[in-house]
Amino acid sequence: MEILPENLRSLRGQVAIVTGASRGIGRAIALELATQGAYIIVNYASSSRAAEALVEEITTAGGQALALQADVSQAEQVDALFNSVMEKCDRIDILVNNAGITRDTLLLRMKPEDWQAVIDLNLTGVFLCTRAASKIMLKKRSGRIINITSVAGQMGNPGQANYSAAKAGVIGFTKTVAKELASRGITVNAVAPGFIATDMTSKLSNTEEILKFIPLNRYGQPEEVAGMVRFLAADPAAAYITGQVFNVDGGMVMA
Repeated sequence: MEILPENLRSLRGQVAIVTGASRGIGRAIALELATQGAYIIVNYASSSRAAEALVEEITTAGGQALALQADVSQAEQVDALFNSVMEKCDRIDILVNNAGITRDTLLLRMKPEDWQAVIDLNLTGVFLCTRAASKIMLKKRSGRIINITSVAGQMGNPGQANYSAAKAGVIGFTKTVAKELASRGITVNAVAPGFIATDMTSKLSNTEEILKFIPLNRYGQPEEVAGMVRFLAADPAAAYITGQVFNVDGGMVMA
């Protein structure tokens, strides 16, 4: 990664929390925001080695980062996370709700605990973190909240009733909270990736079949999702955008 010259860092002095940042899309987002000068809070649930490696990569390049553990599906751990950030940095400017899991299987085989685990992290985690961040952002009347949803929440996907429901919930949540916080200068938007080349998609065996439904005929890269997040978080032009869902999906969903 390359940190921009100081005078070009649009997020200089700002603090960004990226949940589930130790790998995949979250890692790419953390790196991208770091290039803009943001102090990155690398949240992770269990991958401490990967999180610390990311912090080292950012700091070696001249950026600033701190790894903090928290399961964002748990209210007490979310409160502790945000308290730690405020004690360390005394501000939170950007929240990227990225943490998520899958527990894929067809509906009739889906266990209640697999349903609940996905809802708890992918949807309730977004609620808990957004609630905590908004309390801080409201006081300074500014902030950017970006929720990572999925095309699965827009079009559904067999074997992902839990994941699709959670991601659809994130879209509805984004629009509602955007309306609630707009008067205080806080924007809330969502980014909906399609099939992105990560550890999750590397396990898929039907790539050729999937590509038939992607007009650009390839998987996306995590950096391409991160680029959209950077725009929403850092670009002054994004200040008048709120309550929107931006697809980064190679053309899978064209509404």
